[in-house]
Amino acid sequence: MKNLLLIGDSIRAGYDKSVKKTLSGKVNVIFPEENCRFASYVLRNFHEWFGELNAKDIDVIHWNAGLWDCLRLFGEEPQTPLDVYAYYIERICIRIKKLCPNAKVVFATSTKVISEQMSDNFKRYNEEIEKYNEAAVSIVKKYGFEINDLYALSASLPNELHSDPVHYYTPEATRVLTNRVLSVVSPMLGLEEIPEYSEDLYTDSPVGI
Repeated sequence: MKNLLLIGDSIRAGYDKSVKKTLSGKVNVIFPEENCRFASYVLRNFHEWFGELNAKDIDVIHWNAGLWDCLRLFGEEPQTPLDVYAYYIERICIRIKKLCPNAKVVFATSTKVISEQMSDNFKRYNEEIEKYNEAAVSIVKKYGFEINDLYALSASLPNELHSDPVHYYTPEATRVLTNRVLSVVSPMLGLEEIPEYSEDLYTDSPVGI
């Protein structure tokens, strides 16, 4: 059975369990229990998650980082400046290549938010998310990684599919995001058909919205 590793923030938490349930019996789906947060956190912890999950012989990695990085707290600058974010994204690419040289890799862009519903002390702006996404995509492509444009997908969804200004933990949004992830990773995993969606909703309060 092939192995799929999911790495990412609380957006990933909205689809990881449904991906796992849908691929049950066909693919071994593994992911950290914790929120993988910002890019520097992914770089620092990737090898530990890799070890703790006993993630040997990984066939496909689907990962993201960015929403924590562009977060503005208390009206200040983004948590991670754009050039620093790009620096960490590149180092993550190098780390993945070093630890998982044979894996096929997909980078997922950060999703759209509803800025006007967020507090001024806890804010994200879509125009900045787009810049961070653009920077990351230009880097990961150099390493041969595929792109799953979850930003474009999320931008096509009505606000009613949000569970809060950042997340998509509603049944319909979970289905849409899960099916997109499945459509990207299934061919990489050698599956002839995309399995029929099986729901497993994330119901906990998100960490670090």
